[in-house]
Amino acid sequence: MTAPRRGKPPRHFADLSAEERAAAVVELGEKPFRAKQLATHYFDHHTVDPSEMTDLPATSRTRLAEALFPELLRPVRTMEADAGATVKTLWHLHDGVKVESVLMRYPGRATLCVSSQAGCGMACPFCATGQLGLTRNLSTGEVVEQVRAAARALERGEVAGGPGRLTNLVFMGMGEPLANYRTVMAAVRAFVAPVPEGLGISARNVTVSTVGLVPAMDKLAGEGIPVTLALSLHAPDDELRSELVPVNTRWSVDEVLDAARRYFEATGRRVSIEYALIKDMNDHAWRADLLGTKLTERGRGWVHVNPIPLNPTPGSIWTASERDVEAEFVARLRAHGIPTTVRDTRGSDIDGACGQLAAEEVP
Repeated sequence: MTAPRRGKPPRHFADLSAEERAAAVVELGEKPFRAKQLATHYFDHHTVDPSEMTDLPATSRTRLAEALFPELLRPVRTMEADAGATVKTLWHLHDGVKVESVLMRYPGRATLCVSSQAGCGMACPFCATGQLGLTRNLSTGEVVEQVRAAARALERGEVAGGPGRLTNLVFMGMGEPLANYRTVMAAVRAFVAPVPEGLGISARNVTVSTVGLVPAMDKLAGEGIPVTLALSLHAPDDELRSELVPVNTRWSVDEVLDAARRYFEATGRRVSIEYALIKDMNDHAWRADLLGTKLTERGRGWVHVNPIPLNPTPGSIWTASERDVEAEFVARLRAHGIPTTVRDTRGSDIDGACGQLAAEEVP
């Protein structure tokens, strides 16, 4: 049997702008207004099933669906944790590539952790995804389809807690989002556009993470879409950060923090600093003080720090900090006046937490 061909996924409705959608339905012999009907089904009802599109002519439904809603993601495994409130899905893409997404339900909100690449090229040694290397970028449709599937599962009551609504999106799944910039921004526009042109999610509830690709951070600041920016810092000093986050050899700690500050100035959105606490590696009290100093040097009220107890990955020599060390790290940051919240490690027992996604098959 020949292996699936790597490459561009088939064109999908979610890849297209409103104008392109209208042109696509005209090409298929339909009136332009059919595009808005399809958008309502896709973005509002979260369906691609032609049998549910009863406001379209019966003779057109299947043809339109087959042409504009090709299957981009096929779920091959789901794993649950937290009494079913956390669900990790392994997806197979059209070419056999595998990615994962994680849906986390909390009281009053539901968050999907979205993948933007298959694997990751940033090579951070403490991250399972980073150790995979980069297979390829995802398309806009492949990103949006992760979100539509989660929204539909919540609406249908397929997640513990009964029927609900998807409220928050975080680009903290597989991949470096800003290394697939065009796709991620097209997906973000689809997320925040009002229904039925998009999913109608508040930009404030969309988080885009990065290890610190400075030119792309500045470009994001100029988009006029006030998403939350999350900077994966993990060390306040260049010597250690270059070991933990290899891209630091290109853009230093001070350069990425300056870019983060510029993002705040451009958008008014407080930046999140993500900091995986690794035992005896980056959890020293003096490093907390150095981080606090570097952040306050750039002003007050512009940043929030999320220390994250390191989630274990197979074969890793590193582990999470001791609780008393974590508490001291947090106390030092707060003493500098930095709002600090230890990140919940939901899904760690199913390898669904930060840094654990590796898209592995389970026999």
